[in-house]
Amino acid sequence: MNREILRLALPNILANISVPLISSVDTALMGHLSAAHLAALGVGGMLFMFLYSNFGFLRMGTTGMVAQAFGARERRLLATTLYRAVLLALALSLPMILLQEPLFRLASWLMNVEPDYRPLLESYYGIRIWTAPAVMLLYVLTGFYFGMQNARYPLYATLLVNLLNIALSLYLVRILDWGIAGAAWGTVAAQYGGLLFSLWLLRRYRRDLPRVSWAEIFHLDALRRFFHVNRNIFIRTVALTFALAFFYAQAAKGGETTLSVMILLMQFMIWMSFAIDGFANAAESLVGRAVGAEDREGFRRAVRLSLAWGAGLALLFSLVYLLLGEEILRIYTDQRVVVERTMELLPLAALLPILSFAAFIYDGIFIGMTAVRAMRNAVLSAMLLYLGIYYLLALFLPLSWALWIAFLSFFLFRGLLQGWMFWRKGWELK
Repeated sequence: MNREILRLALPNILANISVPLISSVDTALMGHLSAAHLAALGVGGMLFMFLYSNFGFLRMGTTGMVAQAFGARERRLLATTLYRAVLLALALSLPMILLQEPLFRLASWLMNVEPDYRPLLESYYGIRIWTAPAVMLLYVLTGFYFGMQNARYPLYATLLVNLLNIALSLYLVRILDWGIAGAAWGTVAAQYGGLLFSLWLLRRYRRDLPRVSWAEIFHLDALRRFFHVNRNIFIRTVALTFALAFFYAQAAKGGETTLSVMILLMQFMIWMSFAIDGFANAAESLVGRAVGAEDREGFRRAVRLSLAWGAGLALLFSLVYLLLGEEILRIYTDQRVVVERTMELLPLAALLPILSFAAFIYDGIFIGMTAVRAMRNAVLSAMLLYLGIYYLLALFLPLSWALWIAFLSFFLFRGLLQGWMFWRKGWELK
């Protein structure tokens, strides 16, 4: 089982780590053009992150349902699950394109976009929004491959998208001098290149995907379960997005230095989450397969070992952050005041992996079980606690301390609540 966990986790960790390279290259390219280009790219990247991340249920829901069908050896269920997810991805991406102008106006208002870089942002947004169908369909195909216990294909596709994006951005911005439009077109071309490659890889599974009728795809009971799973994951994801947006919004109230400190500390979470998410994805695949096969012993081992790997990795990250935190910070900035302020909070950042790993791993376990209602309730409860603790602590603590302690409590309570739910009901959790 340990070998299987590593077989599934390591490719996903590698794929996750490759993602920041795109942002780093595009940021460097825009940073050499003007401050307005850099601001437009930063806001645009954040806008699409919040927009697309809310549809991550297309990946997670597909993984859980496909893994269960794979474990049960239900080929027709594999096919209908994939086709339903593809149709839903297309149905969700079409309104994003058709309503791009009102969506941009709303996003500009919410994010307080300034006039000096608004035209650049509008150009970037108007091009990159065309990635919506590719992004949505890649979510589905990634979820399908994870459900089929294959973590290599998503790795190959992610690496191809990232390498294409970097190469095209360099060529279009540096050689053709297309500016921010070049960065946007590079992303569009890379996403569709990755989609075509993922579809080509799907050939391996043609024997596992028999022809099914439209009546099977739109079978009422199956559709109810399909939308039940995806609706609850969507609500959970929106709550997570809100928690992150609230964190940045409150940090911004403390001024430029406080916001810079929080952004730096968030890098510690991002790198840790990339690694632990790999084991959470492995849990999705293995737990889902065990549930579908009604293999209770395999289920227990997948849960126990996924949590053990997550805990071990969290301890390693905490030690690295505690011992090498200052050196890591100086990679990101040479601003003495920012580094000093961040170092004051470093012990809290070092606690983050230990306090949060269970929330990540249990998410994977719950997705594999398709226990999506319980996962949704845990996140919503943790979010309310997070808000309450922040506003209480803000009465007598500095903003940065109150915010970071509340943020830690969000992950800690989420993991504890999910753990309590699981050990109370176990296999029967829904």
